[in-house]
Amino acid sequence: MIRELKTLTAVAREGTFAAAGKKIGLTQAAVSAQMQRLETELGFALFDREGRTARLNARGQQLLVQAQEILRLYAGLSDVTVDPAVAVRLNVGAIASVQRSLLPDALADFFRQCAGAQARVVPGLSSELINMVDIGDLDLAAVIRPPFALQSDLRWTPLAHEPFRLIVPRAVRGRDWIELATTLPFIRYDRSSFGGRQVDRFLRRMQLAVCEVCELDELEAIVRLVGNEVGVALLPQTDPHGRWPAGVRAIDLGEHTFHRDIGLVHRDPRQMGDAANMLASIVLRHAHALQSPARRSGDPAPKAAGNSG
Repeated sequence: MIRELKTLTAVAREGTFAAAGKKIGLTQAAVSAQMQRLETELGFALFDREGRTARLNARGQQLLVQAQEILRLYAGLSDVTVDPAVAVRLNVGAIASVQRSLLPDALADFFRQCAGAQARVVPGLSSELINMVDIGDLDLAAVIRPPFALQSDLRWTPLAHEPFRLIVPRAVRGRDWIELATTLPFIRYDRSSFGGRQVDRFLRRMQLAVCEVCELDELEAIVRLVGNEVGVALLPQTDPHGRWPAGVRAIDLGEHTFHRDIGLVHRDPRQMGDAANMLASIVLRHAHALQSPARRSGDPAPKAAGNSG
């Protein structure tokens, strides 16, 4: 609630959500979301809203006095001598594929370099995680790049460029991906995710009519369904070296190949703490290492190629 109380004092000082957001580095929508959450937690309204102006009502004015005292006491906590490493708390969002592939090794490196630090990893769809970065609940998040522009104060750091393939059961013959996609049962990547929307737009653009039997977001589960000969699916190749489980094979879409971009959403590095910047750099380094040709030989094939978001 400290974050919301700080935002409350900024709104009281600046007079509008937009002006307060500009002062403290948040969008107007993020300020509004924080104030709505504060009102929900307290159980009463804090503002009289008139157009673009937000004026504290009587209860809001009373809370403002209490908030200023709470923030004064909170600021005084910094006078206590503590181990800086123990004070590090990071909230990191990640879609499922990044949690399984990239994040564990990156976090291990981070903890080695920042002993005593703590991190909370929050799962979710890309759209949810981006919103959580915007309102300040997450320090950064590894997500699928959205089909719209990010808020002006958010930044995008690319991690991977993953091509989509048609995944078919190993026993299925043929290389004509259009024929296979339109004649065999189709397992759909959930349209509530950014990646699933890419598949949906691709099918409509190519005017392909598929016989859908199932729709789900968890791509590891989709791969297993394909391996069990339930149907075929259009999935991103999350392993940069093209390795898939033994029960399936991937067919290249040729000139029609489309991609899923994975990256970090975060604030301007100047607005991030040292620990958040350190973790972002480590994640980026591990992502580049996974893409390196030097990793293409000698690695055992994974049992599954799962991802979601």
